[in-house]
Amino acid sequence: MAAICVFCASSRTLDRRWLALATETGAEIARRGHTLVSGGGCVGMMGALADGARAGGGPTVGVIPQALVDLEVADLKSDELLVTDSMASRKTLMIDKSDAFLTLPGGLGTLDELFEVWTTATLALHGKPMVLVDADGFYRPLLDWLAALTEQQFLKPAGLDLLTVVDSVPAALDALESRLT
Repeated sequence: MAAICVFCASSRTLDRRWLALATETGAEIARRGHTLVSGGGCVGMMGALADGARAGGGPTVGVIPQALVDLEVADLKSDELLVTDSMASRKTLMIDKSDAFLTLPGGLGTLDELFEVWTTATLALHGKPMVLVDADGFYRPLLDWLAALTEQQFLKPAGLDLLTVVDSVPAALDALESRLT
């Protein structure tokens, strides 16, 4: 099936509901027969995501810069762990290795990854589907701001339309799968 890249938080101090969401995402990706591509970390939502995929029997590919391996946060249980020389090369490799992108709640790193794949899609550098999971309205303020950018003509409506927004993991996988066929 498809290689689905998931962007999410790696913080160790998150509320349990976010870890549960990540575990559910990994399990659902595995249940549907896909490969998980992630940032290669073993902590926070990223670790829960990979654990969920493995618990469901799904293959995992982690992509992590050497600096994070050195901090001992690499997911050494990954079926394939790819080590890069920088965060920038990590993003490039994640894009290359993936057929689709799913974004869960996260902070600056998650947003950086989302905006990288979104920007390159608006430039027609790839046509891979992208879905944002707006669980519990997590991304509502950001989505409102982006809508305002469109109204002010800083962002074309077609660019905004490249990102599908859903509120659940099953809906996210449904949306990605419909675009992959």
